[in-house]
Amino acid sequence: MNKSVDQWDRREFLGRMALAGAAGLVGLRPGRADADPPPETTRLRLFESPFPSCVAPLYVAQELLYSEGFTDVRYVKWPSETKAWPPEVLLSGQVDVCLSFGPKDVLAIEAGAPLAVLAGSHIGCVELVGSDRVRSTRELKGKNVALYEGVGDDHVFISMFAAHVGLDPQKDINWVLLPIPADSWEAARLLAAGKIDAFFVGPPDALEMRAKKIGHVLVNTTTDKPWSQYFCCLVASTKEFVLKHPVATTRAASHSQVR
Repeated sequence: MNKSVDQWDRREFLGRMALAGAAGLVGLRPGRADADPPPETTRLRLFESPFPSCVAPLYVAQELLYSEGFTDVRYVKWPSETKAWPPEVLLSGQVDVCLSFGPKDVLAIEAGAPLAVLAGSHIGCVELVGSDRVRSTRELKGKNVALYEGVGDDHVFISMFAAHVGLDPQKDINWVLLPIPADSWEAARLLAAGKIDAFFVGPPDALEMRAKKIGHVLVNTTTDKPWSQYFCCLVASTKEFVLKHPVATTRAASHSQVR
């Protein structure tokens, strides 16, 4: 028995509405996938980030995408096959669909980029971790906060957290630029050494760091309002791909969400 609208939680309702909106944008009627024509292209290029937990839905979707008529599902790896990060990797034409952090997508769309948000993928999963010298986000004023080079998601998120409590991210925070390391624990080591005061982290590293009592959580987007009320990652494409491949877009988007 299907759940009625009043039984849906907020995220599920927004996710289904986003997917329905994408289908409406490209002119598809709701219904079973096999009632629609085959996808206009059998090739689908997906972005593979170095953070496997973020792209888990895309890996799970691979076999499902084959069943939807795609015969060539390729994962474009960062940084060996592309140096671009979402949403730039979409806008440059290197991939067709990817998971992308919502705040960066909003900034790109506001700047006029032909980005198409298809659906919500999953709720908040990232955290801002601080040292014992920082008891709250407001105390980041004048402190050293790490950013990973070439990504930008951490800068956008931390800036939002800071602005939310009245700080000016450009003037009040000392940003420390780090190269993407061979492992994702470089920031944790710098925190322990007192060289930085906070950094941005996601699962599974965030869970392991808590277990090892490395720093403490300043912001948890899974549980802390208002961040917990919004999607963390979105399923995105470009307007060009959506308009040229409406059936392929809808099928790809429907299998790229966390259920």
